[in-house]
Amino acid sequence: MSMTAYRGRFAPSPTGPLHAGSLLAAFGSWLLARHARGQWLVRVEDVDPPRTVPGAIEQQLAALAAFGLGSDDAIVHQSQRDALYQAALDRLLAEDKAFACHCSRTELADQQGIHHYCVARTERARPAIRLRVPPGSVVAFDDGLRGRVRQDVHAMVGDFVLRRADGYWAYQLAVVVDDGDQAITDVVRGADLLDSTPRQILLQQALGLPTPRYLHLPLLLEPDGLKLSKSAAARPVDADHPLPALQQAWAQLGQDAARLQGCRCVAELLERAIAGFDPARLPPGDIRLDADAR
Repeated sequence: MSMTAYRGRFAPSPTGPLHAGSLLAAFGSWLLARHARGQWLVRVEDVDPPRTVPGAIEQQLAALAAFGLGSDDAIVHQSQRDALYQAALDRLLAEDKAFACHCSRTELADQQGIHHYCVARTERARPAIRLRVPPGSVVAFDDGLRGRVRQDVHAMVGDFVLRRADGYWAYQLAVVVDDGDQAITDVVRGADLLDSTPRQILLQQALGLPTPRYLHLPLLLEPDGLKLSKSAAARPVDADHPLPALQQAWAQLGQDAARLQGCRCVAELLERAIAGFDPARLPPGDIRLDADAR
């Protein structure tokens, strides 16, 4: 697949049911893919078994289907891709771009949790593996909605984990390998992942992978400013009545609400949404909900 052909993706984690915030990210990324006449993929980010809620991914995929948001390619599950992640890790270790780290979080506390050199007093039976992030590792990129973003990854993040000490794959490695393997050209996701992007770009460079374009959509916030997905009040979207939830997400994405009025079914709504979507109307800042809009 040429990097000029648009391939986007939505990557839910099976930590609970689909809520309004995740629907906003899914619908926004789907609309941008359709606007570009590209493909939209669904990837299940189940790389963290301790956080996986039984039955959650089945609920999420069923909800996406009810909203008409189906993957244009086979759905990938990270839990089935160990061999790809291991091959990437082995390459980084062989090239001395990654190293075994025996430090604990407690030992790193004096460095504000940022790893610049190992301070471990004892060796672990199974150490973590980190990417080397030397001084001067500054990453800058242009976000499609938020403009120029710059981060000194060495100073602000340090050497970051690729495989955890408990043996599970770190999100940063899995997402970079998957985006490369699936030829993703455009990553559209929530703004809570904006700070992770420079780490992923560094890792792409270390692995010789192309860097996608990035666009970070606004988050839905509770009236008190808490991210909706972190709130106990974040109710699941009603997949049995998809039209109101899609219309609400459309308005939250800054689009003209009148475009979707009077729709009688999901197919009609999505057809109108594709025809009327205007990326220039996407709001650059997060959205604070009223108490009755959750």
